[in-house]
Amino acid sequence: MAPTDPAVVLSELDTLVAPATMATAGPRFFGFVIGGTLPAALAANWLAAAWDQNAAMASVTPGVARLEAVALRWLVHVLGLPATTEGAFVTGATMANFTALAAARQAVLARAGWDVATEGLIGAPPVTVMTGEEAHPTLLKSLALLGFGRRHIVRLPVDSQGRVRSDGLRVSRSDHRVPAGRQHQHRAFDPFAAICEPAREAGAWVHVDGAFGMWAQASTQLAPLSRGVEIADSWATDAHKWLNVPYDSGLAFVRDSGALPAAMAITAEYLPSVGAGRSPCNYTPELSRRARGVEVWAALRSLGRSGLAAMLERNCRQARSSRHGWGTPVTRS
Repeated sequence: MAPTDPAVVLSELDTLVAPATMATAGPRFFGFVIGGTLPAALAANWLAAAWDQNAAMASVTPGVARLEAVALRWLVHVLGLPATTEGAFVTGATMANFTALAAARQAVLARAGWDVATEGLIGAPPVTVMTGEEAHPTLLKSLALLGFGRRHIVRLPVDSQGRVRSDGLRVSRSDHRVPAGRQHQHRAFDPFAAICEPAREAGAWVHVDGAFGMWAQASTQLAPLSRGVEIADSWATDAHKWLNVPYDSGLAFVRDSGALPAAMAITAEYLPSVGAGRSPCNYTPELSRRARGVEVWAALRSLGRSGLAAMLERNCRQARSSRHGWGTPVTRS
């Protein structure tokens, strides 16, 4: 293949691909739960791409590493999570579930005296995993990648709105190695307090797949829908959904400081010293990774807390409008 002028390459891309793209960022796109893109977030994404930082180590790319740390602290505050919570930027909700549940696997097996990072799963103490009957398939995929076979997952009964029935949850002290994988439905919120409190008392790890609904925590009007979600041990969500930043931008959060590095931290002689500061590679599955936190920082900085809440509440008013034909969203009973 002969070289081609870059201007011609871009023209070909626009001619061949643009007509076949989906207008997911447009105001009339109602498919799935894909968000649009805030102007500040889109421009920040372009800037981050031009910087081309491998956001792995604070000692190598200190600017974007610090920006990610700031954005994560803002998110912990906005989402009403415990102050000890640590987070990680990953590709999407599937990898966010994987990352948080990897921390869960490391922690619950460590409590049983087993170091899964060193010994693997062969011969490890058994781990019981529970999910709702309507758990999202990406959660099941994440569990499978972590060695928790789908056939052995305990499926909890749900009500007519897809919410887990707390009376179906039975966890005893003898099941102290149980991570309970929980899902945030698109239109319904599980009774988190009724699930989390007895599970945690029994020593279980509770994970919430809150890809879309976690953002309700950022609004005083909507937060009652997700009451009790902060009691969980880990959470997964997507910034490219209700925060409206470009793809890809998943977020994994874990309550206990140190749990993510225990599962994710790596060392090698050829790698430069991590030095001072928070190195993202110690919190994510990837070493080489783009600076995903830049556009999240820009989105939060441009909206502010009040602007974010206003955007979420406006979207919900639009969803309740009969002219969209979406009807009334499901609320807690």
